[in-house]
Amino acid sequence: MISVPTRRVKQFGVEFYQAGLSAKDIDRLVKFEVLGYTGGPEREVPRKTKPARARVNWESLEKRISESESAYQRPVIRRKIDELVAYYRECKDSATLPAIPGAVIITSEKRFTFTPVGGHHDLGLLQIPEEHGVLRVLDGQHRLLALHALSQAGETLPIEVPAVLFDTLDARQIVELFVTINAKHTRLNPSHIISLAGRKLYPDPNQAMAHDVIRSLNEDDSSPLHGEIRMLGTGRGRVSQAPLAEEIMDLLETVEKVGGGARIQEVRQQAKRFFLNYMKALSTTFPAAWAGRKYSIKTGAALRAFIRAAPDVMARAKELRRDAYDLNAIREAIRPWGERLRDRRFETEGEWKLKLAGGTRGTVDTLTRELRDALR
Repeated sequence: MISVPTRRVKQFGVEFYQAGLSAKDIDRLVKFEVLGYTGGPEREVPRKTKPARARVNWESLEKRISESESAYQRPVIRRKIDELVAYYRECKDSATLPAIPGAVIITSEKRFTFTPVGGHHDLGLLQIPEEHGVLRVLDGQHRLLALHALSQAGETLPIEVPAVLFDTLDARQIVELFVTINAKHTRLNPSHIISLAGRKLYPDPNQAMAHDVIRSLNEDDSSPLHGEIRMLGTGRGRVSQAPLAEEIMDLLETVEKVGGGARIQEVRQQAKRFFLNYMKALSTTFPAAWAGRKYSIKTGAALRAFIRAAPDVMARAKELRRDAYDLNAIREAIRPWGERLRDRRFETEGEWKLKLAGGTRGTVDTLTRELRDALR
């Protein structure tokens, strides 16, 4: 155990602590991690930066950063850490400004022991288990990573970092607090919120399924959209996760309202299979558009329209007395699209550009109508 002077605070029944942690304490106790998925497309290679005093040993630093589905932090922004390292050095050299005046927010799955001193109910010593990784950063991870980077370079700063520590929050409360802080104040990317909400924040099976479907489309090696979706709002993908997830959730909610419990259960069980086969069928129905650079078939607007038309595709496959989730059945169902709309419909400088003049929403609605009409 390590003991640190602490102030105990209570707000609306939630108890937490305010304390100061040294850079040495942070190195020993804090676990740095980011939300990520194994098996997905490789990360984008970072741009080379000019040599400077603030340069960080990224190979060494990244060994300290773990990646898991149980994390909630965004991918590390290298430029931000470089800038913080440079700022910390300036503060140390000038000795006129504090390097980290604002509190970082830290959580722990293990309980602390608080001992009041001097007859004060809210002032005392906080005992923290002396275990590596016992603390996780809720807010301020870049600030602490920059401090750790300096430590790795042999430049440990003799400073105390103000910290707010929670040891009573469950997993859902932690994620909800993270989303509240970042969505309200630092504009957390909506795609990142979708990833968190899908499996941890809300017990909504439709939202969770939408997240799983999109993740499958982005990570499955056989998917025509492999690596094309920006799962956390960043990366090389052409389309963001959030608008696609919203369309899939709307689709599932409609199926649930119209078809009832049995129908929605069937669709949820087959959703990943259907959408993977659906995208494969689209890529062969519009081969030139799917593979060409001068087409807009893999944009958010086009994909949203295809998702809206999905129930019509399923219905058409069943009319053909086929398995509505089978690749060949889907390909047969949407054959009229290839005959009537053709690749030319998605030429960026052609008809697509004219339709886009009405705005993205108008483009989605228009294309959805065209798709549905072509199936009739």
